[in-house]
Amino acid sequence: MAFLFKSSAERGTVWAGAFARLLPDMPFRTWPDVGDADDIRYLAAWTVTRDLLAGLPNLEVLFSVGAGVDQLDLSQVPPQVTVVRMVEPGLTDGMVQYATFATLALHREMLDYGQAQTDHRWAPRPLLPAGQRRVGVMGLGHLGTAVLAALRPFGFALRGWSRSGGDVEGVEIFAGSNALPAFLSGCDILICLLPLTNDTRGILCRNSFDLLPRGAGIINVGRGGHLVEQDLLDALDSGHLSGAVIDVLNTEPAAADHPFWSHPRILLTPHVASQTRDDSSAEVLIANIRRHQAGQALLGQVDRTRGY
Repeated sequence: MAFLFKSSAERGTVWAGAFARLLPDMPFRTWPDVGDADDIRYLAAWTVTRDLLAGLPNLEVLFSVGAGVDQLDLSQVPPQVTVVRMVEPGLTDGMVQYATFATLALHREMLDYGQAQTDHRWAPRPLLPAGQRRVGVMGLGHLGTAVLAALRPFGFALRGWSRSGGDVEGVEIFAGSNALPAFLSGCDILICLLPLTNDTRGILCRNSFDLLPRGAGIINVGRGGHLVEQDLLDALDSGHLSGAVIDVLNTEPAAADHPFWSHPRILLTPHVASQTRDDSSAEVLIANIRRHQAGQALLGQVDRTRGY
């Protein structure tokens, strides 16, 4: 029984050391040095190919090295293989920090102050109390609920939406596609933390923007595929939306002539909202392997019928 790693060399070094300390009886192999492929029971990777999976006849668990699995073609993964996304403290902490920063930047109108600084204008703006700003989070999984919990002490009026809903303290919950218009109509700041699926691709589009109150702002820290980029530009240029904080794009890195670089109402960052920490992620993964060997439920196990 062995573990196969297929990701960055830097992370591989850290993970190999963690396996040596915490799971010394399990051989740690780094692709393409597979060794005896029949031994491989666990694979950690960002992407896989059909040929790679076909060459691992006894594979039991595929671990994504990121928080999502939309980069994987799940149709290529044999049905008997369990797929697990990464759930670790570093990912959650980073996302909470970024989403809080982005929400406060829009709430305190930092895009306007940035433009005023560029123009050498001293231009104070009226301060709207946080209790009068409605913040909505799309996606009520581990990251979405953590972001809502972090925003609650500021006093924002919080709401959350997902396909199946949930129960989050201090948050008005909306569930299902029929509730989406009512959810959007009450969001002054909208944060997208949805998984990317066929149902959510392009959900940040003209139709959704039109449902938001005039002057609303958006934060996309989900996936680039959630956003119809031209629709965002149109909504900003018309004045219907006041600003956007964008961390993910359809094509990364952004081309030099991408309009988001220079748009005065967009704060663009290079997919840095949340990043897997090599040390803590290794410990979480090893703990998950031990759960699997003990016949226990795995943290982050993907429901393949839903795609997340």
